Amino acid sequence: MDTMLTTNNIWMMICTALVFFMHLGFALLEIGLTRKKNAINILFKNIFIITTGLLLYALVGFNLMYPGEFNGILGFAGFGLHAPMTEGALDLTYNSGYTYWTDFLFQGMFAATAATIVSGAVAERMKLLPFMIFTFLYVGFVYPIAGSWKWGGGFLDELGFYDFAGSTLVHSVGGWAAIVAISLLGARIGKFKPDGSLGAIPGHNIPLAMAGVLILWLGWFGFNGGSVLSADPAATSLVLVTTCLAAAAGGVFASLFSTILYKNMDLTMFLNGILGGLVGITAGADVMSPGDAIAVGAIAGIIIVLGVSLIDKIRLDDPVGAVAVHLICGLWGTLAVGIFGSLAGWDQLLAQVTGIVVYALFCLATSFAIIYGLKKTMGIRVTKREEIEGLDMHEHGMEAYEAGLEAYADLSVEK
Repeated sequence: MDTMLTTNNIWMMICTALVFFMHLGFALLEIGLTRKKNAINILFKNIFIITTGLLLYALVGFNLMYPGEFNGILGFAGFGLHAPMTEGALDLTYNSGYTYWTDFLFQGMFAATAATIVSGAVAERMKLLPFMIFTFLYVGFVYPIAGSWKWGGGFLDELGFYDFAGSTLVHSVGGWAAIVAISLLGARIGKFKPDGSLGAIPGHNIPLAMAGVLILWLGWFGFNGGSVLSADPAATSLVLVTTCLAAAAGGVFASLFSTILYKNMDLTMFLNGILGGLVGITAGADVMSPGDAIAVGAIAGIIIVLGVSLIDKIRLDDPVGAVAVHLICGLWGTLAVGIFGSLAGWDQLLAQVTGIVVYALFCLATSFAIIYGLKKTMGIRVTKREEIEGLDMHEHGMEAYEAGLEAYADLSVEK
């Protein structure tokens, strides 16, 4: 067996594990930036997304996204995984050097991310069952159909639209749904005061949020590095360098810009700047120079600060900054392919704009239909009492943390 082909397959499996690890990062980030009374609810949603997402991707998603010969808009290769359970299924010449099974698992890890983005945006006030139904429909059908238009060889691929690892196909697809969801849900109690001022609702564990961001950064080495689809030394090395530099630039410039505007060094803005840089570079990590990557990340960092402010000004409540990070920086990263790097040019920029518009229309329409339908049929917002007391006790009957000493403050203790 060819050593390079085996190496390619091993590299893809390592990257699959790294992308899987990112789901822990998302979970820690979300619970860290929200209140402890909702931690179980957020953890439940995250574990539901990855488990259900994999099953749905095996059943229908993989063959919707990669249907083979199709009309460029919609195709379906049938239910289930079809590689025969013979030596042929392990042929390492499949897809330039890795097996059918490795391909499915790597792509399946991406599929769940779109719903995870929505999970953070709707945290602390969306009912669990409607969210689960949304996840089923969005991950099972919307994401793979959208993905087929580029990564499955569909019409946007033929038009020249470029998205290396998913600034649009993963992050904006999730981001469009997130902005629809928070628009239909409304803000958390206390987020916007009657006089129009902004009410601060701080997260309960910023160290957990920082751990989540660092795990996500590590996982992005698999997210972008695996998207090379081989262990080619030159290509993978460049992608890891551009990914890392964009993340660093995003964090630094978000922190600097935020400090200039608000006169305080906000760690959460620093952390979201790192994520914004990662999302921004994802569309063109393989076609950027190190200098280009720093520029893309730096601009993404500035965009994060402006994006968070914009979401607040239009009175939308996004507890973790998901819309600014994944949607707005995803759009920036997609446009950046036509501005920086080896593909830069007016024709490429036009192709990128076309892709953005197509995905915006499709994702806004489908996510609105799903979430609005759920709102009108079963309701999507928890009651006022449930929101105030916390979703953990009302929807799960348990708490994430043991009661601390403050719970016994009213008890007299003999000395």
